[in-house]
Amino acid sequence: MSLAAKHVHDLVGIGFGPSNLALAIALREYNEQSGGDPIDAVFLEKQAAFGWHRGMLIEGTTMQVSFLKDLVTMRNPGSDYSFLKYLQAKGRLVDFINHKTMFPSRMEFHDYLEWAATSFTDEVEYGAEVVAVTPVTVDGVVEAFDVLVREGACADELTTRRTRNLVVAAGLEPVLPAGVVSGERIWHSEELLDRLPSLRDPRRVIVVGAGQSAAEVTDHLHGSFPATEVCAVFAKYGYTPADDSSFANRIFDPVAVDHFYAAGEQVKGMLRDYHASTNYSVVDLDLIDELYRRHYQEKVRGVERLRIMNASRLEDVVRTGDGVRATVHFLPTGERTVLEADLLVYATGYRPGDPLTLLGEAGRFCHRLPAGGLRVERDYRVATTGDVRCGIYVQGATEHTHGITSTLLSNTAVRVGEIVESLASRLREDAYAMSR
Repeated sequence: MSLAAKHVHDLVGIGFGPSNLALAIALREYNEQSGGDPIDAVFLEKQAAFGWHRGMLIEGTTMQVSFLKDLVTMRNPGSDYSFLKYLQAKGRLVDFINHKTMFPSRMEFHDYLEWAATSFTDEVEYGAEVVAVTPVTVDGVVEAFDVLVREGACADELTTRRTRNLVVAAGLEPVLPAGVVSGERIWHSEELLDRLPSLRDPRRVIVVGAGQSAAEVTDHLHGSFPATEVCAVFAKYGYTPADDSSFANRIFDPVAVDHFYAAGEQVKGMLRDYHASTNYSVVDLDLIDELYRRHYQEKVRGVERLRIMNASRLEDVVRTGDGVRATVHFLPTGERTVLEADLLVYATGYRPGDPLTLLGEAGRFCHRLPAGGLRVERDYRVATTGDVRCGIYVQGATEHTHGITSTLLSNTAVRVGEIVESLASRLREDAYAMSR
């Protein structure tokens, strides 16, 4: 079989959220500066337009990382795609400086991402869902992948993109407790703003979770419905403050990826345990204080709408005709309270999408670690069998190999720079080998 029968891209990116958007920028800047043959890339995104956690763009919420950790600055401070360039283009640079903050609103940062994405409409196919990845074999060697894409709502509208390399950035999947399915009266927090207009004058709502999203949902519902009782249910005694102190933030330094990758499994586990409080099931202290202030003032007035049901677990959730019935189990004493509610919101977090789910048949060429996770090299390339010449890179699903730093927005600019460097180096080697 010959590869010449079909156009072969140097790279196909699966997904076009912040990670692959940052990669598209890094590729464009590389092509402009390299002077050689440009890297030919196309990105496939199943959403109809660019969007990043739109359901949680709550008014007043802010980013938890500095604007300097945007799509480019940590890699290229002079980039035309920085947050500061965005502010200049929007005519708000001076206003932002006067605001005296390092943390823009989540809504503004999303607008920045959309602004950057508009420059890549010719390189992105929206409404394109990847349904299969098939190896293309030449003389027993996998030389490329065929990416089968469903475009539009009709299942029979399928096209194929052939590529020498893949970058899988499938994003995060919302997590619900086992057996729970979202519906009209049971939501995951990611659906909040999309579904909220359908909620009319609720008498009681329940929010499950102890992290930032849970606290934000609790705050938003409590403020949006002045007559509604909001029950926050979680197993801790209270919300835990996020550790964003200067020394702890070193876990997000680019060099921390090198340290984590080189460490033994015991040290990896120790670092994960020590620094979980920088990211998981924690809340900004200002929001904690605000919720406590409201909770206390309601006690003073004798009308408690904000009920903090701590050290508790939700059990026996049943859908009723116009809402849900749930039992709250207070763990220290075993006492159980039955709540009738108009809405139940699970703010129970996310997990990285499994790259192998998308890779399908191509996944059988990928090596796994003893614990079951993908074996990922330092340059974010998945380790594959010896009969695979093309590359599979992943963004986001690397905490087990590269640490928490590698998966977050904090490191996106640096991560994509390393992927471009690796990709360009391998393409140069292939071109040299073919020329001999």
